[in-house]
Amino acid sequence: MRIGRDFGDEEGPVSGETMRSRMPQLRLDELLEELQSRIDAARGTRDRVHSLLEAVLSVGRELDLTQVLRRIVEAAAVLVDARYAALGVIGPDGETLSQFLTVGLSEEEIARIGPYPTGRGLLGELIHRPAPLQLADLSEHPSSVGCPAHHPVMRTFLGVPVRVREEVFGNLYLTDKRGGEEFDAEDEAVISTLAVAAGVAIDNARLYEEAQRQQRWLSASAEITRALLSGGSRSEVIGLIAQRAREITGAELADVSVPVAGTDTVRVELALGGDVDGRAGLVVPLEGSLSGTACASGVSVTTADLAGDPRLSAEPRRFAGLGPAVAVPLGRAEGQIDGVLLLARETGRPEFTDREIGPLLGFADQAALALELAERRRDVEQLAMLEDRDRIARDLHDLAIQRLFATGMTLQSAARVIDHPGASDRVLRAVGDLDETIKIIRSTIFGLRAREEKGGHGLRSRVVRVAEEAQAALGFPPRLSMEGLLDTDVPAEVADHVVAVLGEALSNAARHARAGRVEVVLQATGSRVVLTVQDDGVGIPEQGRRSGLRNLAERAETLGGAFELASPEAGGTRLSWSAPLGH
Repeated sequence: MRIGRDFGDEEGPVSGETMRSRMPQLRLDELLEELQSRIDAARGTRDRVHSLLEAVLSVGRELDLTQVLRRIVEAAAVLVDARYAALGVIGPDGETLSQFLTVGLSEEEIARIGPYPTGRGLLGELIHRPAPLQLADLSEHPSSVGCPAHHPVMRTFLGVPVRVREEVFGNLYLTDKRGGEEFDAEDEAVISTLAVAAGVAIDNARLYEEAQRQQRWLSASAEITRALLSGGSRSEVIGLIAQRAREITGAELADVSVPVAGTDTVRVELALGGDVDGRAGLVVPLEGSLSGTACASGVSVTTADLAGDPRLSAEPRRFAGLGPAVAVPLGRAEGQIDGVLLLARETGRPEFTDREIGPLLGFADQAALALELAERRRDVEQLAMLEDRDRIARDLHDLAIQRLFATGMTLQSAARVIDHPGASDRVLRAVGDLDETIKIIRSTIFGLRAREEKGGHGLRSRVVRVAEEAQAALGFPPRLSMEGLLDTDVPAEVADHVVAVLGEALSNAARHARAGRVEVVLQATGSRVVLTVQDDGVGIPEQGRRSGLRNLAERAETLGGAFELASPEAGGTRLSWSAPLGH
């Protein structure tokens, strides 16, 4: 019976004594569950702190600025479990984004979306109000302007500014927390902590980068100085200046332009990178071009979009696909501009900042000094050459002419006592030849002294200058040969045409011939001046612009001369241009 009642008691209502015996067990279960949740929370917090420390250490280990920025974005996405993350770097103007690094989007998705944002809408909100911002739905924010086509839908948002020495460097943007949850205060605290560490890492990378860049500028300056002291030509020094500036700044191309005397234009004397053939030798106006603006103002000029800047109407066709650019004048102490160095990067690359332009200006001053030294050395060499010519002229006048004259007088006297008619005629012809020789020597003396008086503005010196200027575009010096009394027998009008024809011929060779050798021969034969320019290039193209060649033919016709363009059997092109001296 007792057993039956016991079973009945178990199946029936629970007695008060039984309930009291079970209550401690329920309380213990609740305490255990709460303890387990707190242990899990502590373990999660510990793991998150550990992840944050690993992220800080990972970011701090890098010294390359680009890698530092990339690690910051990747670490931010992992720490708050965000599907998408980005870091926008604020540009020099303080209003727009100059760089935009993303995580979570493939290269194909980025290409479909199009250009990176510049800082409008919600992204610009953090630029103008640099404080953490949490949103449950970013589309509901008043500053939201929507997303471009093919952009993934994003809802939750967390934005935190990144400061470097109290200056806002950029902003971290995180969207779409996985699991559909919203970003919370703990997420904001974690990203804010990462932002502080990121600011220190960015500052360290900047200092390291700046030190490395400064060392490279110093090495480049020393290299230019050595080139000058070792007797390097102007074209070699200019090429070295442009090449080192391009390498140090990471530019896609580098151009050196020089002002064209008597005009409001500049001419591209040297081109490196990109479409070299399309830029070398081009003449562009001061107004509407970056190089021209720097040349006219005497100060450095920058742009964020070289191909699309509306101020630069003369640039887009030459610089398609190029974005950030800077033009730095190469000027002398007295304010005269010798040239302009233009550096340009591809679209999407960082803009030129004050940190880069400062050392670049110092390098430009060094380069300008180098060019001035090269010019002064050329002046000294020219003066030495003129003095040597004057000495030769004196020696010819005082020694050679006097001896020839005395010999002629002796032969003339001897002819009177020679009975044989044939012998007498020969002696008299020899006397006539001596008189002609004396005339030639006197003409040569006049030419030497006239060249000195003109200060190097005779036809010979002008031809030499044109050949030297063409060296940068050709990539090598043309071979030059001159014969005859070019400075005395060739009239000024004809000389101007000769110089213009030579310049056009060398420019054509540089642009189209793809030659490895160019030979220039200029002769004054007594009745005509003949200019021949021959190269070993690809020959005359069947189709192409002929306006330049027509101009050369018209110049010859105007003077009553001749123009001929031929393809030698050995290959290349031979240009022959001539004009009479008595025209």
